[in-house]
Amino acid sequence: MSSDQQGLGSDAAVFAGAGEVGRDLARVDWASTPLGTPAGWPQSLRTAVSILLSSRFSMWMAWGPELTFFCNAAYRRDTLGGKYPWALGRPARQVWAEIWQDIGPRIDKVLTTGEATWDEALLLFLERSGYREESYHTFSYSPLRDDDNALAGMLCVVSEDTDRVVGERRMATLRDLGSDPSVVRTEEEMLAFAGRQLDRNAHDLPFTAIYLFEGEGGARLAAASGFSAGHLAAPGTIPTDGSETVWPAQELLRGESSLVALDSAAFVGLPTGAWPQPRTQALLVPLLQQGGAPYGFMVAALNRYRPLDDGYRGVGGGTRGCRHRERAKLRGAATTRGGARRIGPGKNGVLFQYQSRVPHPSHIDHGSVGGVARPARRR
Repeated sequence: MSSDQQGLGSDAAVFAGAGEVGRDLARVDWASTPLGTPAGWPQSLRTAVSILLSSRFSMWMAWGPELTFFCNAAYRRDTLGGKYPWALGRPARQVWAEIWQDIGPRIDKVLTTGEATWDEALLLFLERSGYREESYHTFSYSPLRDDDNALAGMLCVVSEDTDRVVGERRMATLRDLGSDPSVVRTEEEMLAFAGRQLDRNAHDLPFTAIYLFEGEGGARLAAASGFSAGHLAAPGTIPTDGSETVWPAQELLRGESSLVALDSAAFVGLPTGAWPQPRTQALLVPLLQQGGAPYGFMVAALNRYRPLDDGYRGVGGGTRGCRHRERAKLRGAATTRGGARRIGPGKNGVLFQYQSRVPHPSHIDHGSVGGVARPARRR
């Protein structure tokens, strides 16, 4: 007899060999559920649980009149989050109450027709990490039958696609920012181009604003996306003398990043982008030039449905987002007629260091967030 079996006892031997999840399932008060104690379970249920727990693919299942919830170690790791171990043995409707309007009809279909479902990269707002979280899942619900061949439950085999979907979306913005051909551009043209690209990612950027420092004259709004004209959160100029302003420009002039809560009167009616609810925070990042003081800063609203993780906080700023060959291209650019400088656009944007688990192309510096290269002014 294995140590797992010895520790669980004969009543819960069905959970043997499943490690910590098996031990936690054995601790559930099954007698208080519609399923009763494991010793009295039908062979069909015991077999389904055994298949679930022995699989290394992410799965959960529900059985009985209340669709009692089971999961395996992979599902605990990949999807269940803070709901573990509380979810074990509870009704599935209770476990996933926040998305039952999405998954309930799919489960009903399986239990009434005996036909499996299929969804690819379905958006679900899970509450597993202390906040409402944007997540994407590819999964199939399949019917489970009891010893009499009657429909008794369902099995979900799932792969979470959140990192892939969010990462591809962010990388598309980086690619778009770096896609502009190397042509003669004024500062205004380059900033307008960047604003148009940022405006295409309404999921991660419901609004942005780029300010450039003007000597003793404060900072002027040079480009914006998502804002309606004249919004209080996008004033044309911002003082840098320490006086109270909508954005803390003085901190950014010193090269310091800032996280701003969007809860004052100036932020009423902010754009929500692709989401129904407004953003709650904005990240402000100085735009640095190599070996010099910041020449401006960028305001980027944060996605309230995604975490502000360590990668996001580790803002590098400036032109560090490009490899040395990009820097060399910028430094060695030739002056064209009309006085503007021929430059290669920066490859990295202010917002996307927080895709820490998504591989970056080789030309992107993993330690940087603020690679908006400053174009030359028209002389």
